[in-house]
Amino acid sequence: MIIMSKLTIYHIPVCPFCQRLEILLSLKGLRNDVNFQVIDITQPRPAWLLEKTRGTTALPVLETADGHIIKESLVIMEYLEARFPERPVAQRDPYRRAVESMLTRMEGEFCMYGYQYLMNQDSGKRNALKEGMLAHHARLNDFLLEHAPSGPFLFEAFGWAEAVYTPFFMRFWFLEYYEDFQLPDEAKYARVREWRDACIAHPAAQQVTKEEVIKLYYDYAKGAGNGALLPGRRRSSLALEPDWRTRPWPPKNKYEHSATDEELGL
Repeated sequence: MIIMSKLTIYHIPVCPFCQRLEILLSLKGLRNDVNFQVIDITQPRPAWLLEKTRGTTALPVLETADGHIIKESLVIMEYLEARFPERPVAQRDPYRRAVESMLTRMEGEFCMYGYQYLMNQDSGKRNALKEGMLAHHARLNDFLLEHAPSGPFLFEAFGWAEAVYTPFFMRFWFLEYYEDFQLPDEAKYARVREWRDACIAHPAAQQVTKEEVIKLYYDYAKGAGNGALLPGRRRSSLALEPDWRTRPWPPKNKYEHSATDEELGL
């Protein structure tokens, strides 16, 4: 039995970068063996955490049993994969691992563009941003057709690339809600749609729900990320309390209306 009682991950429950680690550990059967400590992003980072991270604020952060700090979600994933190899998630064959890594490298621009689209406040840019998001999906579609045409996953099972991308497929529910973004029913998106849907449905990736994402990311949709407060607001939509389940659904029209704390159930 693996003992990891002193392995701690400081995280934000709804953060996609943190969810990657939960998915990886779930695939290895180790999720409940790691101590996940919640950090409230709407408050200044506590001094004890800044001391551990040498002043950096990005999460997640992993602390090893002997007090070493590891940052950046993909680096933490590599550490966990190397330390606990009994149920490998990354491919072991060098070529297959290279294919997996090429797909993983495409994630950065995909993620950044999705957040740029969400946080846009200029309604005149909506169409251009939509086309750009479709182009990102088309590139993923082409990659999958070349390397995994039969699907649904990149290889035989939900693995490393899926653990990297799935949190963003789930976060982009906010684009469906706030921007009415949908993948057209066209052949050039069919393969990536199959992959996305299979990823979202996988049992190891059920840490968040669509309702949770929509409610907590309202302020992002208004251009305020990472717990920043919007004008006239006293509470961030990312606040831990009140629980998101007790809050009403936010207004969808982000361009013509700014919800109050009261409207958001805060």
